[in-house]
Amino acid sequence: MSRFADRVERISISGIRDVFEAAGDDAINLGLGQPDFPTPEHARQAAVDAIEAGKADDYTENKGRPALRDAITAKYERDQGLDIDPDDVIATSGGSEALHLALAAHVDAGEEVIIPDPGFVSYDALTKLVGGDPMPVGLREDLTLDPAAVEDAITDDTAAFVINSPANPTGAVADEADIREFARIADEHDVVCVSDEVYEYTVFEGEHHSPLEYADSDNVVVVNSASKLYSMTGWRLGWVTASSDRIERMLRVHQYTQACASAPAQFAAEAALTGPQDVVSEMTDSFRRRRDILLDGLSDHGIECPTPQGAFYAMPRVPDGFVEECLDRGVIVVPGDAFGEQGAGLARISYATDEDALREAIESMGEAAAAVR
Repeated sequence: MSRFADRVERISISGIRDVFEAAGDDAINLGLGQPDFPTPEHARQAAVDAIEAGKADDYTENKGRPALRDAITAKYERDQGLDIDPDDVIATSGGSEALHLALAAHVDAGEEVIIPDPGFVSYDALTKLVGGDPMPVGLREDLTLDPAAVEDAITDDTAAFVINSPANPTGAVADEADIREFARIADEHDVVCVSDEVYEYTVFEGEHHSPLEYADSDNVVVVNSASKLYSMTGWRLGWVTASSDRIERMLRVHQYTQACASAPAQFAAEAALTGPQDVVSEMTDSFRRRRDILLDGLSDHGIECPTPQGAFYAMPRVPDGFVEECLDRGVIVVPGDAFGEQGAGLARISYATDEDALREAIESMGEAAAAVR
């Protein structure tokens, strides 16, 4: 039998999947990282119009349609006052491909990538797929990533570090001072900061900040996506932006793995970015309300949970056996160690579900916690 590539043998199917497969069909799903809002109608219609007009039948430019890249750069000007050249943007197949491009273009075999622990599962796996070595760094008590811990972890073999704010799986939001520090670290240590900003619009307290605003060098690569910003997870449309030199290297990877992002999705994302933005505040207000329902309910049951300031996740501290007891009661939550060793003793809860189901799930989680204490 032929052997398999070592880089594939180093990874496995996400531990999140085990939880889904163990649950019943009628379980309340608090494990899915997906907004429960429809894609904005004007975005859907833009794709329909493009398809019906025959405009979405062909390859687009490798980097994506110019009108889409114009819309993306206009978003950065509007939201953060950043002047980005549309040529310095690549439209990708979701944020997942954007992350892959960032790591594939900057990490050699045996080089290290510093990642948050607990952190999004793809950071570890994609680092291994490009031949790198993930170097997990634990979080503070409030589940934010400490710039000092990142700086302490840098070695001569460090190629990059990944930050994520608002964060999956924690819901933590880095403050401006920390983001400035991450930019300084990228500058002074000459390592790439990969900033995953896919939950950018879902911030409840404070404001979103990007290291791209503060870096003096070109050592920042920003990954983003329409998936969570506009509830377009199934459309698979993301992007990456960086300096021209870095974009050119990432484009080499993109050309041979994807060629171009889906044309209909590009039309939809352009419309989402340039059209009415009401859905952004609507989703944020709804998630803030659900977060408060969850935190109040967990507190009533004696379950401690750092207050998430963004995204739509919470990571309470839970007793051993909690996740299994929840499953037995028809509630899906994800064990924290699916996101890294430091996630042990935690569980990720996605509150992107309707309020009635969330309240029902809270009662079941309270029973689960009481059963294993």
